[in-house]
Amino acid sequence: EVQLVESGGGLVQAGGSLRLSCAASGFTFDDYTIGWFRQAPGKEREGVSCISSSDGVTYYAGSAKGRFTISSDNAKNTVYLQMNSLKPEDTAVYYCAVAKGSWVVEADEYDYWGQGTQVTVSS
Repeated sequence: EVQLVESGGGLVQAGGSLRLSCAASGFTFDDYTIGWFRQAPGKEREGVSCISSSDGVTYYAGSAKGRFTISSDNAKNTVYLQMNSLKPEDTAVYYCAVAKGSWVVEADEYDYWGQGTQVTVSS
């Protein structure tokens, strides 16, 4: 059974930092992409960042560039999202997901999703 478990969310003041973790287990794809997505109340889900297992290539949405960093620890089967300079508009539930194949960006192409972790940034 594929499991993705997010952690690390919380309440932080604007300008602060959080590091989200996504512990993945139960899948044996040769190549895969793990992505971070977020959904704020009343808004559509949006992609934040993703990383391909085959070559470590990363992708960042415009809102994340320069502030967020995605990384992976293959030994721990964990992907991290370091979020710095957080803004109130970053408030959302953050989800990680896994897709078969490399360089998968579109949410619709992801096969498995975690339950999410809440990030709240106060002004």
